Amino acid sequence: MELGCAVLVLVMLAGLLVTGKAEIYIVTVEGEPIISYKGGENGFEATAAESDEKIDTKSELVTSYASHLEKKHDMLLGMLFEHGSYKKLYSYKHLINGFSVYLSPEQAETLRRAPGVKTVERDWKVRKLTTHTPQFLGLPTSVWPTGGGFDRAGEDIVIGFVDSGIYPLHPSFAAYHTDPYGPVPKYKGKCEIDPGTKRDFCNGKIIGAQHFAEAAKAAGAFNPAIDFASPMDGDGHGSHTAAIAAGNNGIPVRMGGHEFGKASGMAPRARIAVYKALYRLFGGFVADVVAAIDQAVHDGVDILSLSVGPNGPPATTKTTFLNPFDATLLGAVKAGVFVAQAAGNGGPFPKTLVSYSPWITTVAAAIDDRRYKNHLIMGNGKSLAGIGLSPSTHPNQTYTMVAANDVLLDSSVKYSPSDCQRPEVLNKKLVEGKILLCGYSFNFVVGSASIKKVSETAKALGAVGFVLAVENVSPGTKFDPVPVGIPGILITDVSNSMDLVDYYNVSTPRDWTGRVKSFKAIGRIGDGLMPILHKSAPQVAVFSSRGPNIKDFSLHDADLLKPDILAPGALIWAAWSPNGTDEPNYVGEEFAMISGTSMAAPHIAGIAALLKQKHPDWSPAAIKSALMTTSTKVDRAGRPLQAQQDSKTEAMKLVAATPFDYGSGHVNPRAALDPGLIFDAGYEDYLGFLCTTPGVDIHEIKHYTNSPCNNTIGHPSNLNIPSITISRLVGTQTVTRTVTNVAAEETYTITARMHPSIAIETNPSAMTLKPGASRKFSVTLTARSVTGTYRFGEITMKGSRGHKVSIPVVAMGNRR
Repeated sequence: MELGCAVLVLVMLAGLLVTGKAEIYIVTVEGEPIISYKGGENGFEATAAESDEKIDTKSELVTSYASHLEKKHDMLLGMLFEHGSYKKLYSYKHLINGFSVYLSPEQAETLRRAPGVKTVERDWKVRKLTTHTPQFLGLPTSVWPTGGGFDRAGEDIVIGFVDSGIYPLHPSFAAYHTDPYGPVPKYKGKCEIDPGTKRDFCNGKIIGAQHFAEAAKAAGAFNPAIDFASPMDGDGHGSHTAAIAAGNNGIPVRMGGHEFGKASGMAPRARIAVYKALYRLFGGFVADVVAAIDQAVHDGVDILSLSVGPNGPPATTKTTFLNPFDATLLGAVKAGVFVAQAAGNGGPFPKTLVSYSPWITTVAAAIDDRRYKNHLIMGNGKSLAGIGLSPSTHPNQTYTMVAANDVLLDSSVKYSPSDCQRPEVLNKKLVEGKILLCGYSFNFVVGSASIKKVSETAKALGAVGFVLAVENVSPGTKFDPVPVGIPGILITDVSNSMDLVDYYNVSTPRDWTGRVKSFKAIGRIGDGLMPILHKSAPQVAVFSSRGPNIKDFSLHDADLLKPDILAPGALIWAAWSPNGTDEPNYVGEEFAMISGTSMAAPHIAGIAALLKQKHPDWSPAAIKSALMTTSTKVDRAGRPLQAQQDSKTEAMKLVAATPFDYGSGHVNPRAALDPGLIFDAGYEDYLGFLCTTPGVDIHEIKHYTNSPCNNTIGHPSNLNIPSITISRLVGTQTVTRTVTNVAAEETYTITARMHPSIAIETNPSAMTLKPGASRKFSVTLTARSVTGTYRFGEITMKGSRGHKVSIPVVAMGNRR
């Protein structure tokens, strides 16, 4: 079952005000956090850096100001409430100035009215947004060699993972078969000790490991027996995402006696810093996640990979860009940290994104070029297509097929035996040496039944293989192939399943009571272990959340394109935790092949590490720009990208994809290393974007950013990012962009194309830039007709030395 990724569940307030039941609240107070404190308080010098860059968090200046902020938090609570009537969980000092606290709604109301308190927001839950891709992306041949080969790819870059922890003993994270890892002086994070083994979680490859569960404990959701009060991954999701971004190169993926290839992270030499804030059964709490992000930036990570995110309105914030998640991440970007976040798994429906802000790189999920297919060949000569990562039955032999319902030991069994989850209810003598036929019930959809268990049942009964037939299906149901150790196939097409049922019934004579006289249906299962490589890849995955982006929780459209970029996110092989229960088909396994934008985000985090290694002085915006402007909008066969859509039949429908599906396009790491031009932006630019977005409360902006508004950019569409979006184009509007040359001197010609209902012009039509130089250009859009629908276009800048930069244009013509 696919990971239900990046979805926030609101804890409803109904009834709580009456009972006064304690809850978790996130509170922000007056005064600057470390990242933006410019001095002014008696005895404390400025801690803010001059520009958007890292701060020395171990300096006396920073530690004394941090201690001062924490004392103020404690003093405020101590003055308002009796000792023991509340519990402070965290002090936030680095990116935001505030704290999280466990108290009653009445106490929260008192806090809200207290002098110096800016916001009091009730916490709400988060959930996870739930290998061949290095070759598909061209890393071994085109990218790793430029950084000294795979054994140097990502050297000394620290990627922070806010997720479900890590399984440190996995070979993907081992340090023993690589060159020794030296210290990374810039990283100040710590390693927790495993309470069971008394060994710490770090080994040089894993450079930091901490867990955050104060909010989960206060809410009574934390169970140390299965959640582990340590960075240990009790789920599988965290180990999987860390391995995708930074797992070791060339690790054999073995399951069911077969090797499916070698796994590698995008940046196999990068260091891993673990900030566990997600848990097996309940997901997580925003207070814990914000504490993890705050700590990661304080510790000095270069990149943050987030496969989690808020969705649904917080109690007080109307603006999507200012929910506590995004506001904290704005501080991270001010500290020079690149943030990759999963777009969400709400696709293929519009406005389902859970990552909103321009300072975050929002990653959509693509299907790559591998497809696993298999066939069941029946005795009547008919071949039925299905999926099954399994070996074949003996190639020159057919086997008798028996249906689970016909081989029951006791016909009075009350539950459905046809889903083959319990071998003890089936007659081993009748199944041995045959192919067992099972039914795909609703239990598989909800996760109480699994294909892994069908395989175990068949094996325990001595069957040569199994067939799992889908007899009814909801539109858009997604079936992923599951590796099994014995021949097995899932028939996903209902009409094929009906053909199998018809053949079986015709071939199986019964007496007047319905009991089988003899089993005469025969068949054989093909080899499903070899992937078929398709030129139609990449495609936008059906589950990947779609735009347009929204600026508030009333779902008004934003003048900002999301997602930003497309990366592989379907059927991704990577490390798994043997403790992991997130996927029933991979319980107890060392590897798992799963899908979700959760898998796409760490691809971008790892590729960003390669860019940061080559260009250490680039800002997060510069890295994001390089990834976006060099991305591709065509598949392997050179055709425009397509997107999977739900269909009334089992098969997915393919439609022409738009920037609302893929952002700027599918990532192209080789081109991103040398983009030619970049669109740079920083904290002040993002502040200008917030201040000019219609409907955003300027007091709310000041609450979260501690900065007065600046309207210098005039309109949110003027934010200097590599895309242009105008959600309401009335008449004519001109937007400006500034590009900076990060290569040798080059002359660029600028061309634009747009849907005929909107006229587009660029000025100038050509420009020459010396190395390091910046130049402005303008784009004028005019609505020729009012269609009430979004139209798409593109601006292309072709350089005389071979660079090509392109940015998407999105606009909707409106009446005044």
